[in-house]
Amino acid sequence: MTHHSHAQSAPQTDSAPEASAHPEAQAPAETGPSAAELELQDRLRRALADLDNVRKRCERQLAQERAAERARVAAVFLPVVDNLDLALEHADSDPGAVVEGVRAVRDQAVAVLSAMGFARREETGVPFDPMRHEAVSVVPGGDQDPGTVLHVVRPGYGDSDRQLRPASVVVAGND
Repeated sequence: MTHHSHAQSAPQTDSAPEASAHPEAQAPAETGPSAAELELQDRLRRALADLDNVRKRCERQLAQERAAERARVAAVFLPVVDNLDLALEHADSDPGAVVEGVRAVRDQAVAVLSAMGFARREETGVPFDPMRHEAVSVVPGGDQDPGTVLHVVRPGYGDSDRQLRPASVVVAGND
């Protein structure tokens, strides 16, 4: 065995002068990452895990807030539904009262939307505003200035910067 290991050491001795003659050909000794590098890698992994946990927590909180907001909005409309139920119960006994009841419930629903920041918009005689109106028809205006809202086909809700929908209107055109 000694001879065998001596044979292995002999070629190393022969190549050693050649390697020392060309230092750039010598491979650097691999010592692995330093303690500082390992600590930085560990801190990076922890920071990334913390960031992922924060992201997941924010997603859960956002989903909970959305669900809570939907529940608050639905709760505001429950009295409207209750009043519609009452109107339907009395539909057979007095049809005229049903019309008045439905009108009252509609007014209640409009008030709820207004309280939420989406006031009903159904003005006529005002200048057409593309931010608040959607023209569905243009008709001769007669004595009205061109571009004046003559009739509201479907009311709009909200202001131009925050609206559920624009009002659908008929606009005066040039005669």
